[in-house]
Amino acid sequence: MKRSGNRLVLLVGIFLAVVAFVLIVVSFQNGGTGGPRTSAPPDASVVVAAKDLPLGTKITADAVTTKTVKAGDKPGDSYSDPSMVIGQTVRTDVTNGQLITSVVLTGSAGSIADIKVPVGYVGIAVQVDQITGVGTLIKPGDHVDVVTVITGADKIPLVVLGSPSAAPPARATAAPGGSPAPSAATGFVANGLPYNSTTVKTIVEGLQVIGTLLPPPTAAASAEPGASGGTTTSLNGQQEIVILAATPQQAEAIKFSQTDGIISLVLRATADCQAKDGTASPCPIIPTTGVTLRKMVDDFGVLPPQIIQVLMPTPYPSPFPSRLYPSPTPNPSGSVAPGASTAP
Repeated sequence: MKRSGNRLVLLVGIFLAVVAFVLIVVSFQNGGTGGPRTSAPPDASVVVAAKDLPLGTKITADAVTTKTVKAGDKPGDSYSDPSMVIGQTVRTDVTNGQLITSVVLTGSAGSIADIKVPVGYVGIAVQVDQITGVGTLIKPGDHVDVVTVITGADKIPLVVLGSPSAAPPARATAAPGGSPAPSAATGFVANGLPYNSTTVKTIVEGLQVIGTLLPPPTAAASAEPGASGGTTTSLNGQQEIVILAATPQQAEAIKFSQTDGIISLVLRATADCQAKDGTASPCPIIPTTGVTLRKMVDDFGVLPPQIIQVLMPTPYPSPFPSRLYPSPTPNPSGSVAPGASTAP
């Protein structure tokens, strides 16, 4: 009996040893935590291009698709639903299969790694501010018109009547119809009245923006995301460098305007410069007349300046103005207004 009891104790000990060994093995397989094995993280979907998308192309439904990646490999600025990117414009060239990120849709204005100038064009840089550059919100892929203003009697040529070979007179005679002709030497008309020398004109239209440069964003601006994943812009007077694709002739006109005038960039509607399939296409050219003070008066109803006649010497103490009609109130000096009767 004693031998049988010892054998039973030995068998129980072996059984318990085997159970302990199994538990140790399972524990190591579960990472040493003793708990159940955790499942692998689920996969994630990301939006990628289904075809090549040149700069300035609007993303259509057939231009993007999704692919599955591990959740840990999904970039934070990527998109999981194609509807989030359809209808937006790419701000860089995108190749087939490339991941669509917020940088693709908003551009990277802080720095430029490379500029791709279209064949037959040249790249020219224009510096603008928040007034002349549409709030410095212009992005690569946009299309702009270039408007220039030139002013100053030394920059605007004056038409002088007479033979082209003859030297301009010191004082030009009256032009046909009785209006005084301007003097090329002084920039004034014959009777001594100055003329307005400002002229404004759209010189080139529909230029594509191929790059932009902005100052590095501040910490506050970086923490304030925009509606499309970018950053908002506040009124801070910042400058922007806008690089335009232009023909050599257009580049010459832009450079002249940079030297002798002031340039403003006018943003075109995106849909006006895209074909039905979303690809960038030439913007429609809308002829303009240009604007001078004469055009403002004739076409826009601006009142022309009026000559104010002043009696010399004036009976009023300076700076009280002279009037061409009797004053309805007594004059401070007690003198009689011009044209008023002195009879009792």
